[in-house]
Amino acid sequence: MKRPLLIFAASVLALAGACAQAAQFKVLVFSRTAGWHHDAIPAGVAALQELGKLHDFTVFWTEDPNRAFNDAELPKYQAVVFLLTSGDVLDPQQQAAFERYIRAGGGFVGVHSAADTEYGWPWYTRLVGHMFDHHPAIQSAVLKVEDTGFPGMERFAPRNLVTEEWYAFKPASGKLHYLLTVDESTYQPGPQGMGAFHPVSWYHHFNNGRAFYTGLGHLPATYADPVFRHHLYGGIYWAATGRGASNKGSP
Repeated sequence: MKRPLLIFAASVLALAGACAQAAQFKVLVFSRTAGWHHDAIPAGVAALQELGKLHDFTVFWTEDPNRAFNDAELPKYQAVVFLLTSGDVLDPQQQAAFERYIRAGGGFVGVHSAADTEYGWPWYTRLVGHMFDHHPAIQSAVLKVEDTGFPGMERFAPRNLVTEEWYAFKPASGKLHYLLTVDESTYQPGPQGMGAFHPVSWYHHFNNGRAFYTGLGHLPATYADPVFRHHLYGGIYWAATGRGASNKGSP
């Protein structure tokens, strides 16, 4: 009787060890470009992989939509990150699978040119919240915190001097919770700025899922900034789990 008991005990211990080592969630990182290709993609992928090690979540990166955008693969992930995507990156079948994923409670994270992606897909426009319109030259400007009660906002000062390619966006496609804005009086937005309220980052619940977007992330060096990394992780954490947002409002 001792041998079966030993085998059973070893199996239980192995299962317990596997459970103890399981990552807290899984994230799909998608960086396909069919328009502008950002040089920052490798730095972004590396930063996300390092965040996965730091915060114990699994990262799978691909630029091939055939590997992930279907009903068999997408449910394996709690959040999907569109990292510096551009243009038309999914075919109609892949789009439909992604819509089903969000409606089943999945999470979306858009980084920078994720807002310059899939203009012809109205559902995606509503998911992102604002679509890209234009931008001036890369400049330093003052980034302002609008909401301190969201994960990843803890390390921002109320006002932050940041160098970025400041996107101007088309009007919002729905009700959004804004996290960051840029003060247009602190840089040269050109003749068509957005005015007194120029959003940079936001989140919302959409179609039973969760969507977070940040306009930061154009420059490769940005992905080495610990404040930006923490902001990015906060969006991933919320999109994957739905936890952490307290809506405390402005500082």
